[in-house]
Amino acid sequence: MNHVMVVDLGYGDAGKGTVVDWLCATRPVHTVIRFNGGAQAAHNVVLRDGRHHTFAQFGAGTFRPGVRTHLSRHVVVDPLALAAEADHLASVGVPDALDRLTVDGEALLATPYHRAANRARELARGADRHGSCGLGVGEAVAYGLAHPDSAPRVADCRAPALLRRRLAALRDRLTAELGPLDAPPVDDCLPAFTGFADRVAIVDRSHLAGVLRAGTCVFEGAQGVLLDEWHGFHPYTTWSTTTFANAEGLLAEAGLAGTAERLGVLRIATTRHGPGPLVTEDPTLPLTDPHNATNPWQGRFRFGHFDAVAHRYALAVAGGVDGLALTHLDLADRGLRICHRYDTIDRLDPGPPGDLDRQAALTARLLAARPVYDAAGPPADWPTAVEEELSAPVVLTSRSPTADGKGVRKGTLLTPFV
Repeated sequence: MNHVMVVDLGYGDAGKGTVVDWLCATRPVHTVIRFNGGAQAAHNVVLRDGRHHTFAQFGAGTFRPGVRTHLSRHVVVDPLALAAEADHLASVGVPDALDRLTVDGEALLATPYHRAANRARELARGADRHGSCGLGVGEAVAYGLAHPDSAPRVADCRAPALLRRRLAALRDRLTAELGPLDAPPVDDCLPAFTGFADRVAIVDRSHLAGVLRAGTCVFEGAQGVLLDEWHGFHPYTTWSTTTFANAEGLLAEAGLAGTAERLGVLRIATTRHGPGPLVTEDPTLPLTDPHNATNPWQGRFRFGHFDAVAHRYALAVAGGVDGLALTHLDLADRGLRICHRYDTIDRLDPGPPGDLDRQAALTARLLAARPVYDAAGPPADWPTAVEEELSAPVVLTSRSPTADGKGVRKGTLLTPFV
């Protein structure tokens, strides 16, 4: 069987959720595997009957009966947000989401202390805010790196005494650094975490190999490659590896390297939340997005023309794709154009991972760059134009947020599945 890995080749919000839902609607998918990010994900799925859910931690195939979700150890798990998400799913006709969930015990926990610290740091930045989602995901990763042997993890929820000690140490360290935190006492948090352990199947890393052999799986990425922790435009990035790397690592551990197709997702408009480079931004574009409103933490949702320079960079960073899913084609009549190059930059070349000074310098160049467009105007055939710009085949097109709005291009890797 061929599994599928789904990754956003922009700044996020390109439509990964609706693509994953379509994959689960058109083939017998066993499990959707989340391999990065956490509760800050916002993958919107709309059904034909109008039901809508913004998937954060549950896989975006959860509307499809029987499709399971696995949160790998690369996901930062927020049990409080997970419970709220399960409640909303139940209200729109999916009462068994928690029954179809497995969570790797090694995954880091996001707690109210991480969330409070995240918000305190972001507020302290003032005009230099990074555009955080304010949910403590990056804070949990940073704390895990600094305290790998004592950072709260999912498996700790089954050991209340250990979890209490780790939560207290976390609270005390963050309070000593930042001052009083807007978060409840440790003993008030414990029941929610232990209740999570009683309700959800917590597994070890060996569990995933069996899942991958039981049926077709979809690896659902979070955020976008242009926000990658090492390859994104620092400091406007995420504490997460947003390329295919984590998914490929999980497959290799299971002895199944090379068994997954690589599907990249792009909008015909390049968008981003909050501050940071968006070279093609155009405030005159007649575009809105009902599922991506301005919010107090990420900031304004911004629209720009299709940035082929940035997306070529994302493809290079990600190691290429087997195919592209091109979404929001219903906006093709809104005057969107393709940026082929910048006035001061012809191409963006990936550097060695970990060189954040280099990435910060690249960010400065992008903030000063201006887009250059073809005089011909908007493309008449978006899929063909994108294929020519990115040298990658468009295999799936999307003209609406529902599965019915998707179309497979003939002779592509997805053709056998429809």
